[in-house]
Amino acid sequence: MKRVFALAVVPVLAVTLTACGDDGSGSMPEHSMRAGSSSSAGTQPGTRPETQPGAHNDQDVMFAQMMIPHHRQAIEMADLAASRASSPEVGTLAAAIKKAQDPEITQLTGWLTSWGVAVPSSGMGSMHHGGMDGMMSAKDMKDLEAAKGRAFDTSFLEMMIKHHQGAVEMAKAEQASGRFPAAKRMAGDIVSSQSAEIEKMRSLLKR
Repeated sequence: MKRVFALAVVPVLAVTLTACGDDGSGSMPEHSMRAGSSSSAGTQPGTRPETQPGAHNDQDVMFAQMMIPHHRQAIEMADLAASRASSPEVGTLAAAIKKAQDPEITQLTGWLTSWGVAVPSSGMGSMHHGGMDGMMSAKDMKDLEAAKGRAFDTSFLEMMIKHHQGAVEMAKAEQASGRFPAAKRMAGDIVSSQSAEIEKMRSLLKR
């Protein structure tokens, strides 16, 4: 009877030890395997995550569609400064604004095109749009165009401060709710650069 009992126990003990060995041999538990597969789902070799389909959300689309005409209007205002500003500092600031925002329009347009979303028409830059913070009305733009010299400088600075404040608010919304990494990086750049320009313009108004 003792021999029979011993022979029966050995296979059972071997099975038990084998099971324990599997748990500590590096094999992942089922929930870990699911987590690992879901983190890499949709990733294609050699493809940057930010360019993959589904890597953006509605906030990213809204940010791009609104920022394009917003930037266009800022450039339109900056172009007026080239021939109307009396202060060299205002002229330099306007040139810097155009230099920064022109390539951003190209980048924003590329994102919308890759997402299969409509790009705002070029005529939208000088129009006032509800929901777009800081956009000048058609009358605002006509008044700015009619101004010259020091009067232009003052109007330009006051309008551009308001314009920049609107862009900063839009960028902060993208930082908070956007998903597309490159758009969120651009939003961060807009917040920092345009906030600094707002302070510069405020100092110029006090002179």
